[in-house]
Amino acid sequence: MRISVVDVGSKTVRLVVADAEGGVPLPVHTAKWRLRLSDQVKPGCPVPEDAVERLVEAVAEASRTATRWGAASPLAFATAVVRSAPNRQEVLRTVRTRTGVGLCTLPGEVEAELTFLGARRWMGWRSGPLALLDIGGGSLEVAFGRGRLPDFVASLPLGASRLTHEFFEGQDPPQPELVRALRRKVRHQLRDVAGRIRWEGPHTAVATSRTFQQLGRLCGAPPGRHGPFKERRLHRADLREAVARLAVLPASQRAQLPGISAPRAGQSLAGAVVAHTAMKLTGLRTLTLCPWAIREGILLRHIEDGPSWWAEIVRRNEEDAPPDPVPLRIASATS
Repeated sequence: MRISVVDVGSKTVRLVVADAEGGVPLPVHTAKWRLRLSDQVKPGCPVPEDAVERLVEAVAEASRTATRWGAASPLAFATAVVRSAPNRQEVLRTVRTRTGVGLCTLPGEVEAELTFLGARRWMGWRSGPLALLDIGGGSLEVAFGRGRLPDFVASLPLGASRLTHEFFEGQDPPQPELVRALRRKVRHQLRDVAGRIRWEGPHTAVATSRTFQQLGRLCGAPPGRHGPFKERRLHRADLREAVARLAVLPASQRAQLPGISAPRAGQSLAGAVVAHTAMKLTGLRTLTLCPWAIREGILLRHIEDGPSWWAEIVRRNEEDAPPDPVPLRIASATS
């Protein structure tokens, strides 16, 4: 069986085509299209028409590519940049009508659950009680669990792009007092969630997302060309120095640093502040950078539970039902 997933993120549309033999999604083809939606959509504002047009083109091309590689219509989802837009339903409906792809949004808590599933499968049972951090463009997902499912999940509006628009708009580099204000906000919103993670005492802590991957590379982790099985870690002490370094540089100079891509250079400082503050508040000194995240979690869920769970997500999106993650939770091992 060959399946595919399309991820509409804050910067890119990504396609993964994978073989599902043996219960493991083994990628056979990946592709991406740069849209930079977060540069065009400010928090609380609608997705503009020209951005919707480019999104339609990218999803249509992703679907055609998946077909050429022998996969059925992709499991397609959009993250917070579309989920939080006032015209979310109009955007989803336009994509579905013009491409035939059932693009959906997921509640942030469900995104955290699926990301945890991907990370757990990659890390294995030897990692023990597992904490997860994932920084997207619009939100920060946090999860903790002892089994294949998280016991606790949270989704907070602390994405790197969202906070860059809120605190650093027109500031390049920003004034030190703005960086301090951002850190105060992150501390305030993370306080209760971080307290839960400290109380749980995870044996292993992992980080997913492009933001963490780039920060890891900036702090000395091996480059991606060394392959996914190369161990990569991010240390809090190194990240503290990286925050100080990023804070005094304009985006054009940040893009010259190891690991920091030009499209994400502008939001790299906000992402670093969120990452360091989260590690400090949770008491985590080291994070393992995990290459599997939400896309792999969706593929795993599809392999293990069949297509019915995604059909329910599509139905809820088409009906614009209130976000309710309970019916969509990954089935427990005992259910």
